[in-house]
Amino acid sequence: MGERNDELLERYQRSVMGVFGLPPLVLDHGSGCHVWDVDGNRYLDLVGGIAVNALGHGHPALVTAVSKQAAEGIHISNLFTSEVQIALAERLLDIAGAPEGSAVFLCNSGAEAVEAAIKLSRRTGRTGLVAAEGAFHGRTTGALALTHKPAYRQPFEPLIPGVTHVPYGDEAALRAAVTEETAAVVLEPIQGEAGVLSPGTAYLRTAREVTQEHGALLILDEIQTGIGRTGTWFAFQQAGIVPDAITVAKGLGGGVPVGGLIAFGDHNAHLLTAGQHGTTFGGNPLAAAASLAVLETIESEGLLEHARVAGDHLADAVTALRHPLVTGVRGAGLLRAITLAHDVAPQLAAAARGAGFIVNPVAPAAIRLAPPLVVTLEQLDSFVDALPALLDACAPDSADTTHTTHTPAPADTPEDPR
Repeated sequence: MGERNDELLERYQRSVMGVFGLPPLVLDHGSGCHVWDVDGNRYLDLVGGIAVNALGHGHPALVTAVSKQAAEGIHISNLFTSEVQIALAERLLDIAGAPEGSAVFLCNSGAEAVEAAIKLSRRTGRTGLVAAEGAFHGRTTGALALTHKPAYRQPFEPLIPGVTHVPYGDEAALRAAVTEETAAVVLEPIQGEAGVLSPGTAYLRTAREVTQEHGALLILDEIQTGIGRTGTWFAFQQAGIVPDAITVAKGLGGGVPVGGLIAFGDHNAHLLTAGQHGTTFGGNPLAAAASLAVLETIESEGLLEHARVAGDHLADAVTALRHPLVTGVRGAGLLRAITLAHDVAPQLAAAARGAGFIVNPVAPAAIRLAPPLVVTLEQLDSFVDALPALLDACAPDSADTTHTTHTPAPADTPEDPR
């Protein structure tokens, strides 16, 4: 991308453990929905730190909150508490619609939140866990037992026992897997890392019904789908159910590391007692202040509705291109995937980067978009306008994807259901 970029990546290879491979860019700074690399090239950030930068980059509300709290106190340990920590827990319970007696455990990441959820489930006296094929719940060893991808799991086996993976969205398979030995069913309302796959609200309602029948917990992983990403505070709210617990992270801190476990109801909230779990940094004043600023800004700027409107606008606009390489757009709100007729997602992401857009090739034939919730319709349109040429540039020779063949779809054309 540039001389400075290449120089820094050489230093990266010599000093940073290579668990992420070699990144393509060294980013220098961001503003709003744009980021700049060290050579001065600007990009429209349509990944948002993988659904983390809910307010984009440098949002005044977040900058002010973090700056103020940093001056007053960043860390106090959990030997004590702070007013801002208490306020964040109360706010999370409020937006989750949690009943009286519910409680929050604050930590530092999504994987930590999942680890806390696993320990919560063990306090039922049962050990069986049911998760979904395609699931991604983190890479720490407990969370990894729930994550499905063999390439992630196999180098570290044996993992914790008693985990059953069932086909995602298959209600019959879920019913068959849950027994009196099941401590919890752990599901993502939408599988982000699997390619933004949704099982539908009926599946989540079935999960709630089955777990209640067998006395198991229903734990929903809202790490990627929560904090307004899908157009409501949490995706489970679109199914009209109340889970036993949810995990949160990513967008909650707007870029400041924070995670949490929200346990619904008095019984679930008290399964873990004093000394049975903990964290040094969890709920620290800086992360709590950042999270409160994010939540307050999402509400004051109407970003829940904007996520719904902008996400539908994006899906409709991409579908209207009628490009032969695009087979559909799936997801909800501003968590979307553009599905492709051929396995060219990595090439498309590279072409997009060269044109000034950051997207994520989440699967060989799918591009994930999770832009900041503050992204404008005009910014999304700039990507859609550039998309046909980008698709043409990476299309297999066998596909007739000449740009001149594109014809806009009628305004009332429904989204491709594939």
